[in-house]
Amino acid sequence: MVLKNDRYTYRVTWSEEDGEYVGLCAEFPSLSWLAGSPEAALKGIRRVVAETVKEMECHGEQAPTPIAGRHYSGKFIVRVPPEVHRALAIQAAESGVSLNRIASAKLSQ
Repeated sequence: MVLKNDRYTYRVTWSEEDGEYVGLCAEFPSLSWLAGSPEAALKGIRRVVAETVKEMECHGEQAPTPIAGRHYSGKFIVRVPPEVHRALAIQAAESGVSLNRIASAKLSQ
């Protein structure tokens, strides 16, 4: 069973601890699927997500909106210690750019 129009965000990675590939879904962080190959891990996690969504719908719960379908404004607030704020402001001033540009550059690294 696979969801029709499945637009969730999946990732497959190696688990050294388990000695297998693990399939993950960002919108359902509590779910995972272990398998011997990356392809099987992806297929498994997609099946688990589909079953979970079906179960949620049966109980009148709303499944998470896929990350790909969400709107992002490009703004968010980050709290940092005053000394970090000061250091970034100095770096921005010395570089002749805005504090936002410095922060954005550091976050995108």
